[in-house]
This record gives sequence, structure tokens and C-alpha cells, in this order.
Amino acid sequence: MIPVICPVYLPNVYYCNWILNQPKVFFVVDSHYQKQTFRNRTEIYGANGKLKLTIPVENIKSQNHQKEKDVCIANEILWQKQHWKSICSAYKSSPYFEFYEKDLEPFYEKKAIHLMAFNLKILLKIMELIQAQLNYEFVEWDENKHHRMDFLINAKKNLALKAKPYTQVFENKSGFLDNLSILDVVFNLGPKSSNYLKNQKVIFP
Repeated sequence: MIPVICPVYLPNVYYCNWILNQPKVFFVVDSHYQKQTFRNRTEIYGANGKLKLTIPVENIKSQNHQKEKDVCIANEILWQKQHWKSICSAYKSSPYFEFYEKDLEPFYEKKAIHLMAFNLKILLKIMELIQAQLNYEFVEWDENKHHRMDFLINAKKNLALKAKPYTQVFENKSGFLDNLSILDVVFNLGPKSSNYLKNQKVIFP
């Protein structure tokens, strides 16, 4: 069976570890959207600990009947301004924020329509910035061929795993927080991010 996954918003360490260790990542585009996942949310390290950022989506009550690629962002809510303000507040004093700030800020200025397209676009930009190779292909769901890696995107499931600690901005206040957004790694480790993400010894269920 071929493992498949969907693009998520600023994915966490375990998600990135998994995709970077695949010969090719297969992104499924036509399965049904599910709530309570990292499809539209991420977690960063704020001044008061873990901070959750969520992209609002349209017609939330009917999303379970909508395909991944068709889910639209609810742009009447000023989420981009809120998210970028939170990201800047959390990481402006990190070692590499100024190196990547100008490349990422445009994603929070220009409105995006489709959630999946936005997620993939910002992920590919980050991969480019840290010089990480990501070979991917879009596929349509086939239960006879594919196996879903949904445990990696379930926002309600805490994986009992630990990646190697690195220096974080607010760790003196709250200690090391594991499995945060790729942004936490990138702003703190910079050019070393790719090796860190790929070389964690994570054993997945």
C-alpha cells in the first residue's frame, strides 16, 4: 500500500520528518476534508507557551462532505494579519527570523482562496529556503492502493514521541516544547533545519 497524506498548515516536526524521508510524497486531493486536524492549524512557541494558530474555513458545518482541494478559506476574518502578528511576536528575537521574514510575509498579505493550495505553496517556499528536497505528486484516493497517514495530521492525538531538543526563544520560561510548527525549527536553526528535520529518529505507529 502506498502511504498518502494531505498538505497541512505549517506542519510540525514529525510530519516534516516523515515527508522528508519519503522517496516521493503522495498528496491526496479528493478525499473528504475532516475537522480537528492540522489541515488548517499549527502550533508555535509564544511568550506564554504553546500558541495555536487556526485558518478559518468557509461553511465549516458542511466541510466533511467537501473534497480537500475544494475547501476555501474564510477571508472575511482577518486571520492573516493576526497570524503574522503572532509569528513576529514569537520569533522576532530568534536567530534567523530576519533571514526569512521577507520571504514569508507575502503569504500573510495576499489573500489565498483554497486551503490546500495555500498550505502547499507556503510549505514549498519553506523547503526552498532551507534547501530541503521534496519530491511529490498529487493522487486521487484509491482504497485498494493507498494507506492514509492520518495520525500525522490529527490535532487531537498527541504522539508519544520525542525529537532532539534545540534552543527555543522562550524555553527559559516554559522549557523545550516538542513537535511545534516547522517555523519554530526554521527561525531557531536556520540552515541546519533540513538536517534536523530529516535526521530525527522518530518511530511512527
